[in-house]
Amino acid sequence: MKPFSRAERVGGLLHEVLSEVLKKEIGDPRLEMVTITGVKMSDDLKQAKIYFTTSGNLKARSGAIDGFNSAVGYLKKKLGRQLGLRYMPALKFYYDESLDYGAHIDQVLKSIQ
Repeated sequence: MKPFSRAERVGGLLHEVLSEVLKKEIGDPRLEMVTITGVKMSDDLKQAKIYFTTSGNLKARSGAIDGFNSAVGYLKKKLGRQLGLRYMPALKFYYDESLDYGAHIDQVLKSIQ
């Protein structure tokens, strides 16, 4: 049995390359404080769900989603060149709420003490 599926390997590579592109090449101020937290690929490698987090409030979240949606063509082109996949997956961006939930749980535990 393979330790990782192809979708997981491609997702990890997509995560790495996308993080580098965001850090070095994207000049959109809405995407300055964005961190990619995970990438989940479909089994057929046609769709990628990209999870991100950002510091700030709800306005920063919606601004980041708008920034990603406006830059999706550029990102697909850059990723396509670097990944060398036959088909570039459709990129969908989602805010990762796990960090907010963890902070909420931490706050609840501190209030109990």
